Amino acid sequence: MDNPKLAFAISRLEPQPALEVRVNFGIFAGRQATPAEIDELGTYMLDEVRPITIVAEERYELDGRLETSVHLVRIELAAAQVPENDFERRRLEQKLVERAEHWARACIDRRHTPGVGA
Repeated sequence: MDNPKLAFAISRLEPQPALEVRVNFGIFAGRQATPAEIDELGTYMLDEVRPITIVAEERYELDGRLETSVHLVRIELAAAQVPENDFERRRLEQKLVERAEHWARACIDRRHTPGVGA
C-alpha cells in the first residue's frame, strides 16, 4: 500500500455492551495498567463469566480552557452474557465490580506512582 489509511469511520450495527464495568485506574495508580495486569484481570473475570472484552484507554476531554486525561479500564459484556432476571443481573454486576476493585487495588499496591491516589 502506498498510502495506508490512518483514520477511518465505523458504523456500529451491534448494540452497545449490555453491561460495562469501568475502573478509574489512572486516577488512583498514577499510571496506565500494564498488558500483564490486563491479562491478569481477564483471567480473574473469566472465572465468573465468559467471553468478555477488556478495553484499556487513555481518555482526553478538552473544552478549550481545560484538558483532562484519564486512564480507564472497561470490562464489557454482550447481552448473551447478562442474565435477564433483574436479581441475577445485579448479582453479576456486583461480583464483577468487586473483582475489578480487588484487581485494581492489588495492582496499585504492587506498583504505583508515589504521591498519587489511594
